[in-house]
Amino acid sequence: MKHTLFLFDLDDTLLDFRASEHLSFERTLRALGLQGDIDDLFRHYQAINVALWRSFEAGTVTKDFLKVERFRQTFAFGALALDPQAASSLYLESLPQTVVLVDGARELCASLAAMGELGIITNGVDHIQKRRIASSGLGEYISFVATSEACGHAKPDTRFFDYAAGMARAFRREQTVIVGDRLDADILGANRFGIDSCWFNPARLENTSLAIPSVEAASLRDVIPALEALALA
Repeated sequence: MKHTLFLFDLDDTLLDFRASEHLSFERTLRALGLQGDIDDLFRHYQAINVALWRSFEAGTVTKDFLKVERFRQTFAFGALALDPQAASSLYLESLPQTVVLVDGARELCASLAAMGELGIITNGVDHIQKRRIASSGLGEYISFVATSEACGHAKPDTRFFDYAAGMARAFRREQTVIVGDRLDADILGANRFGIDSCWFNPARLENTSLAIPSVEAASLRDVIPALEALALA
């Protein structure tokens, strides 16, 4: 293994954000008094949320705007007279309470922590992500958490990766690798920053983007073998 610094995306890499998102969304709407099926509304929320995060990563909206706007647009779609500000607060409070680990996350983190240093790189909300990590039980393996909110720049901006590298005990470009599920944020960011990357791709999607991962893993159990193979290439 040539790598000694492992930078992990959090959501949908170590933590199953989709499962957590659905649980938190449902809790939020129930707390606001909405009854009945929410699946159609949740699907629209997800599409709205993804579009707003893309805008945030492009620098065209702020995170504070995003956190409320996703609910405002969702409630407008459903013609619901609900308070988007209250929904945002309830949802963010719920997220740390609905943490679900991706299969193999604890074992992978424990193994890599014995080989080097683990850091989290995330575009999520700073205090929420740190609380979610604490709830996950992975905190003992993680050396630092770099968030776009604390940095002021989001993945794939190279300034974010400069910031994350500065938090590490020792940063050497050739010994650093990013593991993440997002081609347009994690892998493209690694390409721009000049470090190795492992694309976590459990759905085995085709890569039609300009981002080029160094290796690919369909499960977290495949990550270490993939990185070991990369070291021998």
